[in-house]
Amino acid sequence: MRLTPIEKLSKISTRNFNTHYMKPRLPVVMEDFIDPESPAFKKWSYEYFKEIAGDHKVNIYGSELESLDRVASSPIGQTTFSKYLDLISTTPTEHRLFLFNLLNIRTELKDDLHYNDVTNGKLIKWLPFMFFGGEGSITRNHIDIDMSHVFITQFHGIKRIWLFPWEQSDLMYKLPYNFHSLPNIKDPDYREFPALLYLDGYETVLNPGETLYIPSGWWHYIQYETEGYSVSVRALPSSLLEKWRGFKNMVVTRNFDNIMRKIFKEKWFRYKVKTARKRAVRATRKQKSFII
Repeated sequence: MRLTPIEKLSKISTRNFNTHYMKPRLPVVMEDFIDPESPAFKKWSYEYFKEIAGDHKVNIYGSELESLDRVASSPIGQTTFSKYLDLISTTPTEHRLFLFNLLNIRTELKDDLHYNDVTNGKLIKWLPFMFFGGEGSITRNHIDIDMSHVFITQFHGIKRIWLFPWEQSDLMYKLPYNFHSLPNIKDPDYREFPALLYLDGYETVLNPGETLYIPSGWWHYIQYETEGYSVSVRALPSSLLEKWRGFKNMVVTRNFDNIMRKIFKEKWFRYKVKTARKRAVRATRKQKSFII
């Protein structure tokens, strides 16, 4: 596996962003995608969040590595938002918040974000998502089901993020009818998953104020180096093929997998694992042939 550092820059024009990154689908870290003078950088804090939404009930999610047979893992518990923030700020923990969006609960927070929109109006500013995690927690290697372009901005703490292009899906042992891969990318076993040796990816350490652009369909693995939180916004897929993939994933693929899993249970998962391994072998042979 080879990882190349992702370029970091500031004050990029819309024309240059679309020409050099969005159209060719290449990642980049922008240091001013959200205006540094935005109110969010001055007023947001754990104490402020506890004041405005501390009593709200939240579902807690743990490691996703034990739920490879499904799109998303089930919550392992529930607590208040205030107690969760106290937990992650005092001790390392795998616990994350998933599908909890503070920006929908307190919509006035959206006004605290001022974007330097380099997408020429494609950015969906009204639909931001917020993510919280403890030190050491991870988000397993996956692609986003809707195939959108993603812009993730770190506000507190540090994240390490690995990216891999869609074209390397078979080398990653992508599970059929799912949107994540079979191996543990964080600690790969190359003897069991030799195709991983041929991966060419990108890596960045995302600091507060920085925004990572993840192109449509790209794989991403996220590790919280410290506890913290980020905000992501999306832009719709550019090509008709990407739009079709996103539609099919949400309407057809996901529902088909749920039905088959309920009917065939473990047998269905074994079929997907077997298929992923076969595809990885074929992809590896192509790599070896290319190298020769």
